[in-house]
Amino acid sequence: MSDVLAFAGVGVVRGTNTLLDDITWEVEEGQRWVVLGPNGAGKTTLLQLAAGRMHPTRGVVGILDEVLGAVDVFELRPRIGLASASLAERIPGGERVGDVVVTASYGVVGRWRESYDSLDHGRAGQLLEALGAAHLVDRRFGTLSEGERKRVQIARALMTDPELMLLDEPAAGLDLGGREDLLRRLGAIAADLAAPALVLVTHHVEEIPPHFTDVLLLREGRIVAQGPLEITLTEANLEATFGLPLELERRGQRWAARAKDTP
Repeated sequence: MSDVLAFAGVGVVRGTNTLLDDITWEVEEGQRWVVLGPNGAGKTTLLQLAAGRMHPTRGVVGILDEVLGAVDVFELRPRIGLASASLAERIPGGERVGDVVVTASYGVVGRWRESYDSLDHGRAGQLLEALGAAHLVDRRFGTLSEGERKRVQIARALMTDPELMLLDEPAAGLDLGGREDLLRRLGAIAADLAAPALVLVTHHVEEIPPHFTDVLLLREGRIVAQGPLEITLTEANLEATFGLPLELERRGQRWAARAKDTP
């Protein structure tokens, strides 16, 4: 296997704030990582580095056999699928859903003068269908619910057949039914051997889809633990990450956590 991501001693400092400190982490082909931690842990900053949309203050970030600072990021970014709230905010509300997905082929947000063929539109339709959103193809993005927007964003992220897929809190803001349906679909993507390497950021163990393989636990910009999900996601590591006593439960390929009862 080759490294899709390779972070070595990475730090990010903004003013007097250290957002990430001494991050060494590798993601290999075929792996499905969840990045877990509380608010302010540095999860989104980590994802921005992995997406080639931020440079580190120190250390080395390798992405798809390229090194940030020594590669044209505009050539690198189309190889990475990204679904995030910050990207969603840039999508024009009046944009047709089919165009939101298909414009990923050019790495742009908002349809302009670029042209697409029937294969492009066909692939966009297939991806929307796989995510339960085919019926939205002619809707305007601004009219969609939060759950619908999440599905459209993920379809867009898959449009270019990326080598790396980054998902920033894909289940945030969804109701129970919407969350469970989305996690089921993400689990199906994770189970597909042809799918790209996946990195999913979340606050909640309940939002880890089936078939994810590894976990990175962050607190205050530093790594608490990392490794295979089955042996790394423990009560002790989760308590160290979130700073309170927790009970961790596993049922099949799903997880749940809650605060321990106090005497």
